[in-house]
Amino acid sequence: MRGPWLLVIAVSAWGLAACASVAQTQTADPTAMPPVIETATEASLPTVTIEADTPTPAAAVAEVTLRILPEQSEVRFLIDEVLAGSPKTVVGATTAVSGEITGDFANPQEVRIGPIQVDLGTLRTDNNFRNRAIHDVILQTGIEANRFATFQSTALEGLPDRVTFGTSYEVELTGDLTIHGVTQSVTFVAVVTPVSETRLEGTASVTLPTADFDVHVLRLPPQVASVGDLVTLQIDFVAEAG
Repeated sequence: MRGPWLLVIAVSAWGLAACASVAQTQTADPTAMPPVIETATEASLPTVTIEADTPTPAAAVAEVTLRILPEQSEVRFLIDEVLAGSPKTVVGATTAVSGEITGDFANPQEVRIGPIQVDLGTLRTDNNFRNRAIHDVILQTGIEANRFATFQSTALEGLPDRVTFGTSYEVELTGDLTIHGVTQSVTFVAVVTPVSETRLEGTASVTLPTADFDVHVLRLPPQVASVGDLVTLQIDFVAEAG
């Protein structure tokens, strides 16, 4: 009878030892997770880098159309004259300007500008006699075909591949300018600032011979000795979406 009992005792002892071994294995590392649960490791987590005081690049957004706000914009001409024996720079200005700028700030190379239109009939200087001469004789804005100056962009150079909001960029804007019924290709030197995804500010200027647009001063009042042959055109603009 001793043989079978010894066999039972041996089997029981082997089973207890196996259970103890398993228990020891499961409790050896109290921080270990069950093998059926997958955990994120440091290598699999995304890395976020925060840089202080760094301009925000324009994010890729849908194409947007910005419209020039006349109440925040101004178009000017500057021309030299000799008045009563003293040199003077005449400035004529108007806020009657309209136009659109369409594009994606994340892809500025594809921006489209214009047409930009200015109502020359609203130009005003500091002298009413000069104003009448400009409208009635020089620009002849009473003729509907001469009332508006228009600019249609054909090329824009100087913008980077991506723009950063709040940063100003010097660019050259070439296009067809029509004044007094005459169209010429001109290049404005401009500075533009994308303020946000919905606002753009800028200024542009070009100096041209007045004769290029068939603009001539046909008669002068006695106190005006001469008027310059070159005129400088300037625009300060604000354009917003919506």
